[in-house]
Amino acid sequence: MDNRAVGVFDSGLGGLTSVRELRRILPNEKIVFLGDTLRIPYGTRDRETLHVFAEDDFRFLLSRDVKYIIIACGTVSSNIAAEQLSAVPVPVTGVIKPAAEAAAASSSNGIIGVIATSAAVQSRAYEEKLKDLDPSFRVVSVPCPKLVPLIEAEASEDVGTALDEALKEYLLPIRDAGADTLILGCTHYPLVSERISSFLGDSVTLIDSGAEAARAARDEMSALDLLSSGSGPEVPEFFVTSAPERFAEAAEHFLGERFSHADLVYI
Repeated sequence: MDNRAVGVFDSGLGGLTSVRELRRILPNEKIVFLGDTLRIPYGTRDRETLHVFAEDDFRFLLSRDVKYIIIACGTVSSNIAAEQLSAVPVPVTGVIKPAAEAAAASSSNGIIGVIATSAAVQSRAYEEKLKDLDPSFRVVSVPCPKLVPLIEAEASEDVGTALDEALKEYLLPIRDAGADTLILGCTHYPLVSERISSFLGDSVTLIDSGAEAARAARDEMSALDLLSSGSGPEVPEFFVTSAPERFAEAAEHFLGERFSHADLVYI
């Protein structure tokens, strides 16, 4: 047993969807969340910059004495260097492997769609992991550079029309390919899952990458005897790198419950 916190980080607030699942399946766990809202979006950055940002995010969470880290960011998960991961002194999981495994188990026709940031799609991480699981899979990956800013804005203002137009643009190739499973390759995307299902139809299974990462973390922590012995539920600690005053409204949007406070940090 280990009563230290679980650390979660994302480029913005989309990773709160992973926190939401963690709170559902592991209510006794303390959670420390870092949203790098100052430098969002990560999805348009080059790999070297992403490595620097990830190092900053790891360093901050480790300073909070976490026992486990979830990279609730598809862009970082798909671009992280192996040597960078091996240098982290606690177990780490990203979203790629858990989401790919869930999609592979879900698909009946072998056609799997992936929507993610431009950097995540360019890395081919989802495609390569799916092909490792079954070389016969046909993977249709679509970069979605407009979605993260629109979804972040949706938490505080009406951007519905622009969001629907962007989703139509990005989802049309998925629908035309006949995919029966779609990986939501960015933890922001579950916030618009109803709009996605409305366009694709209920026959397409949506894979929530952040939720799958939370479940993978639970399984690994259980295997490593890292689960908390606390009686919970614990109140998470939230940290952002800009605009903490916007957090309460956004947190309710992403978490489904209201938390009024996030601390501003510089990393």
